[in-house]
Amino acid sequence: MAPEDDDLDQDEMAAAWEAEAAGDGGDDGAEGGAEGGDGDDGDADAMAADWEASLSEDEEEEAMPGMSGAAERVLNQDEIDSLLGFEMDDDAGGDKTGIRAIINSALVSYERLPMLEIVFDRLVRLMTTSLRNFTSDNVEVSLDNITSIRFGDYLNSIPLPAILAVFRAREWDNFGLFTVDSNLIYSIVDVLLGGRRGTAAMRIEGRPYTTIELNLVQRMVEVVLQDACAAFEPLSPVNFELDRLETNPRFAAIARPANAAILVKLRIDMEDRGGRIELMLPYATLEPIRELLLQMFMGEKFGRDSIWEGHLATELWSTEVELDALLDEQVMSLRDVMKFEVGQTLMLNCTGNSTVQLRSGGVPITTGRMGRVGNYMGVLVDKPLKQTASRVEAMGLRGDRD
Repeated sequence: MAPEDDDLDQDEMAAAWEAEAAGDGGDDGAEGGAEGGDGDDGDADAMAADWEASLSEDEEEEAMPGMSGAAERVLNQDEIDSLLGFEMDDDAGGDKTGIRAIINSALVSYERLPMLEIVFDRLVRLMTTSLRNFTSDNVEVSLDNITSIRFGDYLNSIPLPAILAVFRAREWDNFGLFTVDSNLIYSIVDVLLGGRRGTAAMRIEGRPYTTIELNLVQRMVEVVLQDACAAFEPLSPVNFELDRLETNPRFAAIARPANAAILVKLRIDMEDRGGRIELMLPYATLEPIRELLLQMFMGEKFGRDSIWEGHLATELWSTEVELDALLDEQVMSLRDVMKFEVGQTLMLNCTGNSTVQLRSGGVPITTGRMGRVGNYMGVLVDKPLKQTASRVEAMGLRGDRD
């Protein structure tokens, strides 16, 4: 049988089977076929949705490995404070960490001014004596710590109520700030008004300070300011004058919030009473004496180096100076000077016995008379040196030389 005949037989058989299937199934078969077609379409849609979902999950896992199925972790407040470097015990004076350490890195540490600690230690001793006389009580003053802080941060951290005393450093042409806390205010008022020992001072919160309380605190602040003047006097004499008393930190702004300042915390104890007083000095206030504050403490002379002074005195005595003998001076116009010619004679207003003035660096020293010694001209000194001896004695150089 030829291949073409086989193809024709297979086509005829397929047509016969289709005719038999159409005849046997009838309309029911057609309806069932329609329903089956719809079911197949629904299954296909569901399968396609499943495939898309699985593909999207695979893409997310590839984009963020290890993050699928896990919720994002939220930091608590303690972790945020630790990251930023803000701790609850900032008053402890420990090292700053985190972002706060980066922000405060521009601050100048007070350790770079070694003389400050000496000055404030002297202030503590002076305040202990003066406050005992002021209160007629057993007063102990101690230095808690010395820190560097920004002025704006300090104003925001002042516990209220409190009294802020703004004072002026006249020689330095700037201001400083004393802060007296509420405990010390009521303790001072209680002591000065005859309160009994062994009983805590009565505190009435929620009311402004009375005129009597402000006046008593002002007297105490004036005593402390006098001690501060005495503490700085060996280094640089200065007068601290009380400018005003404030109870609102906003009205005590003596520097910009971002300016750096020195904060000195002092503790005042009167048996079972007491409180804290804080001294705030902006770096701008200390700028006129910054070079002095950089010195190291050298014995009782408070920053002076006697060895260096001795070497300086020795070198000064061996210094060579230029000495001029002035016979006469004349004032002439520029026109006459420009007319000078070779061979012209200038007439001097002096004779052979006239007095000659001796000068060094343009400063008159003494006088003498012109003369001749052998083949040389000379000057005979006939008067003592002017003011030179007293200046040398004031500098302490004459004794070193002897």
